[in-house]
Amino acid sequence: MSHNNKWEKAEVIFELLIFGIVIGIAEDLLAIKLATDQPINLKVIGIVVGIAIPFAFLGEVFFDRIDFASIFKRLFEKKSK
Repeated sequence: MSHNNKWEKAEVIFELLIFGIVIGIAEDLLAIKLATDQPINLKVIGIVVGIAIPFAFLGEVFFDRIDFASIFKRLFEKKSK
């Protein structure tokens, strides 16, 4: 893999991570607003950001790298034999 391709891959991962954080924060704030009477203030936003960042990181770096389709295929093929 060339040096340039490594940077391009890192850029894509970083963009998806940022997108995941932004979407995670937005969906958490929306859920809080719709499900509770809690006002959205800086404290709530801080808690949401603190929770969204590690989950976005785990999602991008760990779970997105797992090929769940092949795992399920292997599991179900073994059971059907």
